Amino acid sequence: MNVKVQSQDLLDRVLNEIRARRDEFDAKRHVPRDMVAQLKSLGVYRAATPRCFGGDARSPAEFLRLIESISEADGSAGWVASFGSAAVYLAALPRDTLALLYANGPDVAFAGGLFPIQPAEKVQGGWRVNGLWKFVSGCMGADIFGVGIGAGDGGKPRTAVLMPEDAEIVENWEVLGLRGTGSHDLRVKDAFVSDEWTFVRGGVPTIDEPLYQYPSIAYAAQVLAVVNLGIARAALDEVSQMAGGRSGITGAPKMADRAYLRIAVAKAEASLRSARAFFYEATDSAWESILRGDGVSADQTSMLRLAAVQATRAGASAVQSAYLLAGTAAIYDGHPLQRYLRDSMVVTQHAFLGEGIYDGAGSVLLGVPPMPGYI
Repeated sequence: MNVKVQSQDLLDRVLNEIRARRDEFDAKRHVPRDMVAQLKSLGVYRAATPRCFGGDARSPAEFLRLIESISEADGSAGWVASFGSAAVYLAALPRDTLALLYANGPDVAFAGGLFPIQPAEKVQGGWRVNGLWKFVSGCMGADIFGVGIGAGDGGKPRTAVLMPEDAEIVENWEVLGLRGTGSHDLRVKDAFVSDEWTFVRGGVPTIDEPLYQYPSIAYAAQVLAVVNLGIARAALDEVSQMAGGRSGITGAPKMADRAYLRIAVAKAEASLRSARAFFYEATDSAWESILRGDGVSADQTSMLRLAAVQATRAGASAVQSAYLLAGTAAIYDGHPLQRYLRDSMVVTQHAFLGEGIYDGAGSVLLGVPPMPGYI
């Protein structure tokens, strides 16, 4: 009981600091290393580390709820924290490599520049890597990097894992939303990466623990989608606090006294909670199937992806509703709803959460082949 209380106290303290420093994150355009260290203290970066290497290997729902809480405090911090899930797909590295990776402890922060896939030269014992990768979120506080490579011979794309000294961060994250994610470009020049530090993307994990049976691409989409659930919760709470305040500058009734506003808030709340329930229902269904020894079916994987894109869109819609209801107060730079609006819209633009995911889910539901790479 004392451990739980202490954990909640720690979480509350870190979340309060995130709220207090989110303007700093925006100004610096990244979450600083000292804040990443505090995320490590919460167990964010050991959450998906195999238990055999001292990690927690938390259930997907447990980790997703943690990222949702962090995102409610700040979307950028939640986005950076979400890459604590990276060990799920890093589990395709050779087991001996993973032992080296976690030799100094399970709290390893990963940042991935997985796209565009850059051609790499196959050489004796490994790969000669050159190129420029985009959207390397969290790179300013990362312990290791991953970049997407291919041999250009039609083989499956690989991920090459590098140390920070083997790459250059190109600081060009000039955006309006999720500014604190530090999603800069990453440049690599003539780096040698041994075969043991690469793996086939989506490859079979070398770790025999339940978490690594969870669909890695679907999970990568989920940990980003849940950021919008947190942002939307913050936005609706902000409007609720505003609603009990003063009358409008035109002399109109208080926000809470306007029927149209009460109706709109209720609809946004219902939509958000519905999407959230679907999101965690799909997550629990897949996890329980794994624990039963049944694995995860193609239908379950499709539901994970559908629930992720729906949570993303419902979250963004709730934020937009909150912004519209807030009136002129929300147009000023520095108002929380400005941040929530900008951040939530960036989440919807991620390739894993685009409109095409509905097409893939519809294909599975109707029994026709989905687009390549969907399942």
